[in-house]
Amino acid sequence: MNPTRPLRADAARNRQALLAAAADEFAERGLDASVADIARRAGVGKGTVFRHFATKDDLIAAIVLDRIDALNEVGERLLEAADPGAALLEFLTVAAHQRQQRDLSFLQETGELNAEVTRVRTKMFHTVHTLVDRAREHGAVRADITGTDVILLMCAPNYVAGYVPDASPDLWRRYLAIIFDGLRPEGAHPLPQPPPAAT
Repeated sequence: MNPTRPLRADAARNRQALLAAAADEFAERGLDASVADIARRAGVGKGTVFRHFATKDDLIAAIVLDRIDALNEVGERLLEAADPGAALLEFLTVAAHQRQQRDLSFLQETGELNAEVTRVRTKMFHTVHTLVDRAREHGAVRADITGTDVILLMCAPNYVAGYVPDASPDLWRRYLAIIFDGLRPEGAHPLPQPPPAAT
């Protein structure tokens, strides 16, 4: 399908249904999820899947793009927020909630994703850096915190909560609050190591 041509309304709905079904299938079965299972879950034939996505890798890239695009929309809106500290916390909350609904982070580590994924991920990283810079300039986070620090911490609340059997679905919020308190300047002690290179 030519990506420069707008999709008809029904084709756009089919595409979104496929992405949702594929995300659910990958979340349940991992990379073993088959195109046939995805098509069945979406209520379409395999041919419809391949009309939208030529390969399984293209489908994976589209799911990753969809999720990063959603975060980019939130981040860009928050760049204009009056309270930079609250804006950064809201962004991290949305990112953690997205992961709690469906943890598909493993998809981003599979194979070579396309140039568009790289572009939107770079855009998201830039947005995070800007959100952190604004929060730091307004004294909402400690002076030695970088955008790279925050990018590396984004998955931590869900990762930690994932170790608790039968945990409340909102347990990640506890760990996000602990992490964010650690970013605040109040009571901060010098960090033992310099930050990693920019991401």
